[in-house]
Amino acid sequence: MSGDSLMIDPRGPRFAAGVTTVVLAVVLITGSTWLLGVQAVIFALGASLGPGASPYGLVFARFIRPRLRTPKEPEESAPPRFAQAVGLVFSLAGLAGYVTGVTVLAYVAVGAALAAAFLNAAFGFCLGCEIYLAYRRIVSVRINKTPEVNS
Repeated sequence: MSGDSLMIDPRGPRFAAGVTTVVLAVVLITGSTWLLGVQAVIFALGASLGPGASPYGLVFARFIRPRLRTPKEPEESAPPRFAQAVGLVFSLAGLAGYVTGVTVLAYVAVGAALAAAFLNAAFGFCLGCEIYLAYRRIVSVRINKTPEVNS
């Protein structure tokens, strides 16, 4: 998750969030560990390879993107990659909860991931992206305020 500057169509991650919302809702309703495991793999691919390389990103690029106009403002891929990593953490926590029988952990973790995906799908608000950007601002301020050391 380096600070890569690859620019992407912001509608791709939003589409992926819509599919993720449906998948996670089904997981909450059915308690399906295998479906949550598949979603965890999809999050892992999005986090490690970028949102365009995940299965949902590939579907968007192949079937939806060609039918749309060029986006007015592309976005950097680093924030959505970070958001995918956050989704991975929550889906792994959910899996751990289901597998160990601590279903309250599973419900809370999957519910949190579902809420974040829904915010992105419905309103274009990427919670993981905002966390990433806040972290970058904090780190930037600390680096700029670090006193120089005389050697």
